[in-house]
Amino acid sequence: MAAVAASLTATLLSSCGGSAAESVDYAVDGALVSYNTNTVAGAASGGAQAFARVLTGFNYHGPEGQIVGDHDFGTIAVVGRAPLVLDYQVSDKAVYSDGKPVTCDDLVLAWASQSGRFPQFDAANRGGYSDIASVDCAPGQKRARVSFRPDRGFVDFGQLFSATALMPSHVIADELGVDVTGALQSGDLPAVERIAEAWNTTWNLTPDADVKKFPSSGPYKLESVTEQGAVTLVANDKWWGAPPVTNRITVWPRGADIQERVNEGAYDVVDIAAGSSGILNLPEDYVRADSASAGIEQLIFAPRGPLAAPPARRALAFCTPRDVIARNAEVPIANARLNPVGDDAFSAAETTPEAGPFGVANPGAARDSLQNRPLTVRIGYQSPNARLAATVGAIAKACAPAGITVVDAAGPSVGPLTLRANEIDVLLAGTGGAPGSGSTGSSALDAYALHTGNGNNLSGYSNPRIDGIIDALAVTSDPKELARLLGEGAPMLWADMPTLPLYRQQRTLLTSSKMYAVSSNPTRWGAGWNMDRWRLAQ
Repeated sequence: MAAVAASLTATLLSSCGGSAAESVDYAVDGALVSYNTNTVAGAASGGAQAFARVLTGFNYHGPEGQIVGDHDFGTIAVVGRAPLVLDYQVSDKAVYSDGKPVTCDDLVLAWASQSGRFPQFDAANRGGYSDIASVDCAPGQKRARVSFRPDRGFVDFGQLFSATALMPSHVIADELGVDVTGALQSGDLPAVERIAEAWNTTWNLTPDADVKKFPSSGPYKLESVTEQGAVTLVANDKWWGAPPVTNRITVWPRGADIQERVNEGAYDVVDIAAGSSGILNLPEDYVRADSASAGIEQLIFAPRGPLAAPPARRALAFCTPRDVIARNAEVPIANARLNPVGDDAFSAAETTPEAGPFGVANPGAARDSLQNRPLTVRIGYQSPNARLAATVGAIAKACAPAGITVVDAAGPSVGPLTLRANEIDVLLAGTGGAPGSGSTGSSALDAYALHTGNGNNLSGYSNPRIDGIIDALAVTSDPKELARLLGEGAPMLWADMPTLPLYRQQRTLLTSSKMYAVSSNPTRWGAGWNMDRWRLAQ
């Protein structure tokens, strides 16, 4: 697959003629808050779109969201199947932009931080990593043996240790003066607490960030963070693979001025949720492509406050006009919670009779669920976003007859942490609370957003039977069993209502007509998956 992508890129480049521009400007969905896209806030940001070719891994997500081996970085060998045992070999050439080698220590940090065994790490998702029993790594070496727990052969293991998952452990080791691998493997809790605090906060992106602490393992490295919240990436002179086509890429968080910036020709690539910037009128020298993402736009209910109890959640769900909202997005209603990525036969398994009453607004049912008590609900989303503003408006109008007052609580920094801090009652967002797709590309992993204790389980939902179903989905490949599990889980989730799925988020990719080799991607890594191949003809 990598060879096919390289061949396609070569064909595109040879056909475009002329020299490549020195720089490209790229606009993405979310704010760029962290270099570490594995934290709750980082996973829901635009970081994955920005850093897919800055922090590389054993795999990356191709244009269809498929897993593609990154053999520049290293290789994976399956040693055993029952239990699952994998050998990871980092390339002998792999070195960070600061000259330090990429080693198996980085795998140990990725596993320990995201496995759930150390809750001090504010990790978004423990799926797959929680199934690993051990990562055998001699500090400083380039080989690691990853052994999974008996009967926990994680089917989508290619999703692990992939692009943006591996952070440079030597930065934390140098900062704290500790043996990171030794502390994590031995469970030295005082050291682990310090390591977790550093993992959570060291890589926050601010204009005064010390870029020496942000080394790269990819074709691009971080040069600076602007006052406007953009990041400037430049070619990494320590990169051992094919050099990037464009020397400099500036990644911009989406703002209110998309139309203005497009009119000016200030952006060369725009990769955003469809409708989020309203109706965009394209100049003649732009090309637009729309496609479905792997993420679901949804209402995520807060674990505390007026919507803490299922009857109140169900009331809001009863009066939400899902049919109108989906029609405005020009897509069908989505009912997927446990199989969000699969727009296929499995989707029917989650469209159980229990979903029926929540298709159209029913204020009478909402009033009954509340026993005629009034309710005020703050629905937040990252603004500006024209489509989500219209969605909240539609909910407010439909729910008013039920005695439910809906307050639009949008803001430029609204996201998972806002919901967690109880500053809003509902977060209107994609998978994991992201303004963009938010999806890992794997239903098995995305389903963990409803697993007890998972970082991006923003509604604080806990149901032992649902936990068991999610755990089973992660190690099951038999289609009949997958359908059975989804069919079993759906009625419970419609009853408990931790989230209300609305529709499959659609994506809009705008490119200058002089751009080559840019393609969409349904996962949270977006179009940035191959930015080192992008070319802007002069």
